[in-house]
Amino acid sequence: MKHNLVLSAALAAAVSMGVAGDVEAAGKAKKEKCYGVSPAGQNDCANLAGTHSCAGQSTVDNDKGEWRLVNKGTCKTLGGLTRKEAKEWYKTQKG
Repeated sequence: MKHNLVLSAALAAAVSMGVAGDVEAAGKAKKEKCYGVSPAGQNDCANLAGTHSCAGQSTVDNDKGEWRLVNKGTCKTLGGLTRKEAKEWYKTQKG
């Protein structure tokens, strides 16, 4: 009985290490900031306007001043803007 318990624990540890390794590898994938693609309340951090400085505080879907981390190379396909493009857009809206 103890032998089965030890074997089960060893198997569980081995499986969890493999899963943790896959998650860690996925987390290290190249990311980029993409402006204008986050739903309300799902931005990653401060906005260009400076009206908030924390994640999850956006109030409008796809606000071009809000950003979210996406896999590198996918921002344009999502319809988003680079930081430079978003700043230029923001300047035209201000004045």
